[in-house]
Amino acid sequence: MPAAATGTTESHEPGLSRQLSNRHIQLIAIGGAIGTGLFMGSGKTISLAGPSVIFVYMIIGAMLFFVMRAMGELLLSNSSYKSFSDFTADLLGPWAGFFTGWTYWFCWIVTGIADVIAIAGYVSYWWGSLPLWIPALASVAMLIGLNLPTVKAFGETEFWFALIKIVAIVGLIVVGLAMVFTHFTAPGGAEASFANLWDGGGLFPTGFMGFVAGFQIATFAFVGIELVGTTAAEAKDPDKNLPKAINSIPVRVMLFYVVGLTVIMAVTPWREIVPERSPFVAMFSLAGLGIAASVINFVVLTSATSSANSGIYSTSRMVYGLAEEGDAPAAFARLTSRRVPANALYLSGVFLLAGVVMVAVGSSIIEAFTIVTTIASLCFMFVWTIIVISYIVYRRRRPQLHEASAFKMPGGVPMCYVILGFFGFLIWAFTQKEDTLRALLMTPVWFAVLAVAWAVLRRRPVQMARAAAFTAEADRRAFRRWTIGRCTRTGRCPARERV
Repeated sequence: MPAAATGTTESHEPGLSRQLSNRHIQLIAIGGAIGTGLFMGSGKTISLAGPSVIFVYMIIGAMLFFVMRAMGELLLSNSSYKSFSDFTADLLGPWAGFFTGWTYWFCWIVTGIADVIAIAGYVSYWWGSLPLWIPALASVAMLIGLNLPTVKAFGETEFWFALIKIVAIVGLIVVGLAMVFTHFTAPGGAEASFANLWDGGGLFPTGFMGFVAGFQIATFAFVGIELVGTTAAEAKDPDKNLPKAINSIPVRVMLFYVVGLTVIMAVTPWREIVPERSPFVAMFSLAGLGIAASVINFVVLTSATSSANSGIYSTSRMVYGLAEEGDAPAAFARLTSRRVPANALYLSGVFLLAGVVMVAVGSSIIEAFTIVTTIASLCFMFVWTIIVISYIVYRRRRPQLHEASAFKMPGGVPMCYVILGFFGFLIWAFTQKEDTLRALLMTPVWFAVLAVAWAVLRRRPVQMARAAAFTAEADRRAFRRWTIGRCTRTGRCPARERV
């Protein structure tokens, strides 16, 4: 087993290069929290839940903050962990690293496909006659080109992408508030007012089930929030930078989701928001500000590109890590002279072409978007669940590391069970609508494929050796527990058995 298996903190020099500075990590974390789901999917979420969507985003954001705190404590407990697939393999067994790593790769591939679909939809805002597959194909080629240079180049690209999103949302909030306080009225529309939040039937106009339905698409808005966990191997001073990025999550959720959507629904009554269009673009269009709407459309286009850019980065690093552990072909562990896993990058790029096919043969952008986002949300929930379960096991097996941690998860193990119960609620929520239920029923196919692949892979010598080492470590832990128990009961503890 690697150093990670022993619970020590020794580290070896990684093959990847630590070139991501604090500003890169902070903006990558923000970029992960402001995804395509906010810009593209929030229109449908508002149409389902009405103003109660504000509470939907607050609840999901709060739960995932605790997931990120659990992930942060685990990553910082051992410097040999490169990502969360490492500590899941260490704490739960090699199978968990295999399932988590490949599922996370699949998560981002599906998310990337959703982003490619969204990019095609945003481009059609200007060039409606252009076949959608052309901008979709161009976006895939551009994403590969952005990630082939050094990781620092990726960090710089993502820094500016995220900065554009931040400036745009802050600007939208400022403009929206100005519209409200000046009682702006769109041609043929309602007056901008905070009263629009409750005048259309209260904060829960679609009832409890409408509120529940809001969780389906809103969950996808948060995928990528764990992206900062995949930067651990390439981050400068992770002990300092990772906690800062994770602790800023509540502020980002309140500003970008809660305040942003509150202003949108104050300017545009929620019943007038069209599910198929981005409400960020529609807010200015309905106000008669066509040029501003074009600017916002450009912003959400860069947001989708940013999300896809982060996704192809994280998938390439995850496949690289899997290859290092023998869970993927060795060719994907090869680095270029600039220490970039190019083969793993090409693999992800090829699978993103599925987005090109979907927009070429599909009849509805939002229908395709809903299906892929639901599948992505479910797979991300699996990854988040494994992180939480790993934390529970970590607390039981390595209490000394928890005590020594400077970044303890608030709420500890009891909070983990609250989170797991919430995830169960989300799965139930996905069964309540036909389109999300269809995607829910499709998702187990992926895990069946993984199960077959693992059944074959586990018989390879390298995997058998990893499994034997994990079992031996478990036996040592069991012996320690038995010895301590006997010492406690009898008061007799020979020196050779002391632990």
